[in-house]
Formats: sequence, structure tokens, C-alpha cells
Amino acid sequence: MSIDREKDFEMLFKEHFAPLCSFACKYIPDFDDAKGVVHDVFVSVWNKFGELPPGINHKSYLYTSVRNRCFNFIRNNKRKVGLDAADEADYALEDAGLEAKELEEAIAAAIASLPDKCREVFELSRYEGKKYGEIADLMGISVKTVEGQMSKALRVLREKLAPFLSIIILLGTIGETVFHVLIN
Repeated sequence: MSIDREKDFEMLFKEHFAPLCSFACKYIPDFDDAKGVVHDVFVSVWNKFGELPPGINHKSYLYTSVRNRCFNFIRNNKRKVGLDAADEADYALEDAGLEAKELEEAIAAAIASLPDKCREVFELSRYEGKKYGEIADLMGISVKTVEGQMSKALRVLREKLAPFLSIIILLGTIGETVFHVLIN
């Protein structure tokens, strides 16, 4: 790694380590554990710092990485954390509730970004429960075209909503519904 990249990494570490530790404490109440998660993220970033795209938003990348590692830590250390099932659900849903609005907006934006015909096919299928044959008849297109448009819609939505997968999973039943809509 070049000296400039090392200085860039050092500056990134100094600027974000303490705020990321505070952020991690929102998920993991024990400060030492939260700090360990942040440390692990920085080790991972250090190992691939030279490979990261030059225009990447490092702050966003770090916060997303820390959040995901916190979720992994909670999942992997349930017994150590000592939360009973009700407390764990409350804890997860409290945070998920804050991000649910962001997810809802992202879903709406992703669907709105679809081309008109593609969006119409998706909405008829997923929101109105119409079968491909019914959609084809309604729109005056072939079933193959409906299949192609749905395939395109699902691919675009998966790509645009990938950063929200952890939120979808945390939302439980709502998440299962959203996940079902996007995957099936």
C-alpha cells in the first residue's frame, strides 16, 4: 500500500473510529464488544483498502459495515448478550422502526424507477395478484413479454434494495412480505 493510501486510511480511522463506536453501542450495549466490532471492521477495510473503488463514500461504507457486523455479533452471541426473546425483539424492532420509513421510501423509489410498462406489470402481479395470462390480456401483450418485464423488474428491485436486506430481515412479518414480493 502506498504512503498516501496509508495516510488516507489513518485519517479515516482517526475521524470515524470514535463515532462508529458510539453508533455500534446503539446495537451492542457493552462498549468493549461494540469497540471490538468497529475494530474488526477497520481491520477488514485495511485488508482491502487498496481494492476499494476510488470514489466510494467511506463514511457510508463504514457505517453500513459496522451495522451489519453488529447484527452478526448479536446473532452469534445471543446467549452471551443475555437478552430474552421479548427483549431481543423489542431491541431489534426499535431500531428497525427507525429504518422502516427509509426502507418504505427506498421501495417506492425503486418501483418508481422502473420503466412504465415494467412497473405496470410488476404492480398488477404483486399488488393486484393477477396471473401472467391476465396481465397479458389486460395490457394486450404476450405472456412471454409479461415474464420478461417481471424478470427485469425483480432484477432491478433486488439490486436497488440490496442495502436494505438486513432491515427487511429484522422487520419480521413485514420483512417476509417484502422479501416474498421481491423474490417470488
